[in-house]
Amino acid sequence: MDKTIPPYVTPKRSIALEYLELCKPKVVLLMLLTSLVGMWLASNKSIPLHILFWGNLGIGLAACGAAAINHWVDRHIDSVMGRTLQRPLPTGTVKPYQALIFAISLSFIAMLILITQINTLTAVLTFFSLAGYAIVYTLFLKRATSQNIVIGGITGAAPPLLGWVAVTGQLDPNAWLLVLIIFIWTPPHFWALAIARHKEYAKADIPMLPVTHGIPYTSLHITLYSILLLAISTLPFVFGLSGYIYLITSILLGIWFISGAVRLQICIKHDKPHTQRTKLAMKLFKISIIYLSILF
Repeated sequence: MDKTIPPYVTPKRSIALEYLELCKPKVVLLMLLTSLVGMWLASNKSIPLHILFWGNLGIGLAACGAAAINHWVDRHIDSVMGRTLQRPLPTGTVKPYQALIFAISLSFIAMLILITQINTLTAVLTFFSLAGYAIVYTLFLKRATSQNIVIGGITGAAPPLLGWVAVTGQLDPNAWLLVLIIFIWTPPHFWALAIARHKEYAKADIPMLPVTHGIPYTSLHITLYSILLLAISTLPFVFGLSGYIYLITSILLGIWFISGAVRLQICIKHDKPHTQRTKLAMKLFKISIIYLSILF
């Protein structure tokens, strides 16, 4: 018996909602937004309805499967972190073997859809993205290095590429520009949360950057990455993928992101109260989500 997981308790919501929670629906919806943009930019006129439906369904189910595997692998960590204590596995409303079967089933269905309804290349890239996040990042990198989110970020950055390949059936340099934006966005996004929750990560023995190198060091790198992100976000305009509306919006959003990062860095530098630092870190975390949503 797994002694680190509390015994089964009566769920406060339906079992269906507990399984939905395993899919991390908010994260998956953001990923599908970027996948949709990849499809749109790859299409000359409009996205074929067949690809629009089956492509996003397959990519979405694969992302859900990867999220469920993440829940299964991290169930011990989640049980000691306040942020994740109410997840289905720590509360016992879903048992570990049920979560694993659910994750494998979703992943299998996703691969079947992509192979039969879209194209093999999309299925292969989606599989490697799923495996990279669920196994390489969650099982190994997350516990091995403070650069876990930097190295593993490439897997979470793949959806726009997957959407592009679903339409064209081939890799295109322009698609990698979209991947690069998410890849650079990922570290400051997660490090802001890691600063707010650094004590919990330390308790769970996860070597996030604030735990291994300190909060001031992390806040500096959040600022540096946010500046780099502003520069990278203009590349779709430079290479002709977008127009002036996008360029102006990306610059304004970038300045907003940088200002949030700088405010957090100043707060930490002047050793402001812990509550104020946490509030600014969580605000930046939320800014980062809104940033990526509007940018795409």
